[in-house]
Formats: sequence, C-alpha cells, structure tokens
Amino acid sequence: MTERQDSPGNLRLGLMLGLVGVLIFGITLPVTRIAVLEMHPLFMTTGRALIAIVLAAAFLAVARAPLPPRDMVPAMLGFGMCVVIGYPLLMGTAMQYAPASHGGVVLAVQPLITALASMRVAGERPSPAFWVCSLAGTAAAIAYAVLSSAGTLELHWADLLLAGATIAGSYGYAMGGHLTHRLAGWQVISWTLILMAPLMIVLLLFVAPIPDVTRVSWAAWGGLVYVGMFSMYLGFFAWNRGLAIGGIAKVGQMQLVQPFVTLAASMLLLGEKIGWMEIVFSVLVVGLVAAGSRMRVRR
Repeated sequence: MTERQDSPGNLRLGLMLGLVGVLIFGITLPVTRIAVLEMHPLFMTTGRALIAIVLAAAFLAVARAPLPPRDMVPAMLGFGMCVVIGYPLLMGTAMQYAPASHGGVVLAVQPLITALASMRVAGERPSPAFWVCSLAGTAAAIAYAVLSSAGTLELHWADLLLAGATIAGSYGYAMGGHLTHRLAGWQVISWTLILMAPLMIVLLLFVAPIPDVTRVSWAAWGGLVYVGMFSMYLGFFAWNRGLAIGGIAKVGQMQLVQPFVTLAASMLLLGEKIGWMEIVFSVLVVGLVAAGSRMRVRR
C-alpha cells in the first residue's frame, strides 16, 4: 500500500528528506575532482560502488531483509546502470577537465530532467507553466556553459559529459523514487548495489586502471571514501524516500540547492575562485526552476 503523495504533511517531509539528500550529493563534485586528479575515473566509479556494496551487504544482513520481488529486478538493474555506473563515470571524467564549480552550475538543470523522467517512469504530469519555467532555467544553464567555455575544446567535452551525467542521474533518481513505492528506499539502493556487484568486481579486476597506492594522497582516498559511503549509498536513504512520498517532480526541485552547496564546497575544499558569472547564473537557474516548482503537477 503506497502513501498519498498529495498530503501537505507528506510533501513537507518529502522536501526535508530531499534536502538532506541534496546536501550530501552537493559535495560529490568537489571531492570527486580531488580524487580523479590522481585516480582514473573508471577506478573511481568501481571503487565507490564496491565501498557502497560492502555497506549494503552489512545493512541487509543486520536487518535480515527479504529478497526483493523478482519483477522489481529489471527496474533495479536500470536504476543501477544509471546511478552506479553512468552518472559517476561521466561526472568523474568531466571533473578531469572542468572545475567543480563549473560542473555545479551546469548540473543545475537536473531538476528539469528529473521532472521529464517522472513523466515516463511514474506517470506524473507537470503543468505547462512548470515546463516554461524549467525550460528557461535550462536555457540559462546552457548559456553559462557556452560563455564559460571561452571557446576551448576541453570544456566543451566536459559539458557534453556533464549533460550525459545529468540524464543518467535524473532517470536514475526517478526510477529509485518509483521503486520506493514498493520497497523501503534503503532496501532499493542496497539490493541494487548487490545486483551490480558482479559487474563492478569484473570491471575493477580486469578493466579499471588501478593506481599506485603509494602515489595517491590521503585527500584523494578520502574523496573516494566519501563518494562510496555517502554519495553512492547513505544519501539515497533520504533521497529515495523523499521522492516516493513527496512526488518525483516536486521533490526533485530540491536539487536547486545543489549548485550552491557545490560552489561553497568548491571554495572550501579546492580553493576555486567563484566569479560573478557562477553566482549570477546559479541564482538565475535556481530562480527560474524554483518558480516552476510552485506550479501544479498532476499524479
């Protein structure tokens, strides 16, 4: 039996849980950049997944959680391909070429893509006014990417990678939120990680370039541990639950806070200088898509 998404109490709780998830996810770009400057993105992707898989196995064993229904397995595999492989690999590769603050602004369009995914995955129907605001926010983010690239090929490639990461992450979020109607959010991410474990082990052993551990700094290892424990696992406890009870399109708008978290973390952790362009475009994108979040969404 699923909870009613249209109750004010559920929406408030969903938004609060969504905010917790976004605060965790917002630090992902800066700590990933710290790590991928010393590790290959594919090693980073497999390493963070395996850290999360160990945690998931421990949680499931302690809770004695039952196996998920068989008919959920295909959707869980789709969810896993998006959030365990697609998003981290594309985002990690982009962070080799672009500052984390740049990535934070470009990824500000993620609420729009999540809303699009909610239509296909969960049958939600945002109003035309919602789309007008969201599309304007997307246009602003694209304008920022073009202006900040200054004609260099590297940042254009990074923007394409970030666009792919946005699509993978948004569809993954929508699928995770939809699956949480049938299974607790922590079980959805836990069983998904277990299903992905064989593939991640094969990738780590036979494909991913393993770095010389003596040449990797403690800061880079710390970044890997953070994204494995929090970005890949614990953050989904709150995020999946929030999407399920508050609605994917509505709670997905909490990602509007993420660019500001990423900009702040980029300054503190990486010493990146945040200029007027990052601030202006972040405020513009967030303002436009926030206006859209006030518009009606039919479920």
